[in-house]
Amino acid sequence: MAPILGLALLASAVGASAAMAANVTVNVSNLRNVKGQLMVCLTANPKAFPDCRKDAKAKKKLVSASTKSMVFSGVAPGTYAVAIVHDENKNNKMDLAIFMPKEGFAFSRNPKIGMGPPKFKSASFAVSGSNITQNVRMKYIF
Repeated sequence: MAPILGLALLASAVGASAAMAANVTVNVSNLRNVKGQLMVCLTANPKAFPDCRKDAKAKKKLVSASTKSMVFSGVAPGTYAVAIVHDENKNNKMDLAIFMPKEGFAFSRNPKIGMGPPKFKSASFAVSGSNITQNVRMKYIF
C-alpha cells in the first residue's frame, strides 16, 4: 500500500509543477521587411543577456521574419528577458558597422536604448504560472 501512496504523491507533485509552468507569447511589430529570420531568445540568466549563446538553458527560436508571434511553452516560474535579432541576411549573427547594429533588434518590455544593449533588469518580467504576453517593437539604427 505504501508504494502506491508514494507514486500518487509523486504524480501529484509532478502535476502541480507542470501546472505552474506558463506560456510566454512574444508578439513582434515594427519589422522593416520580412527578409531573413528572427533569432529569438528567452533567458533567466542576467549574465547571458542579451547574448543567449552564453546560456545553455535559454529557450531559443529561429523563425522566418514573416512570423509576427511565437510561443515559448512550459516556462517555469522565474524572472526572464527576451532578446530578438532581425537577421536579415540569415548569417545567424548580429551584423555590426562601426560597433553599431546594422540589423534590427528588440527586447522584452521595450526598454530605452542608450549606449549598448539594455541591462537584464530593464527588460525582465516575471513568470508565475499565468500565461504572459510580451509585445516588442523592433528597432533599427541604420
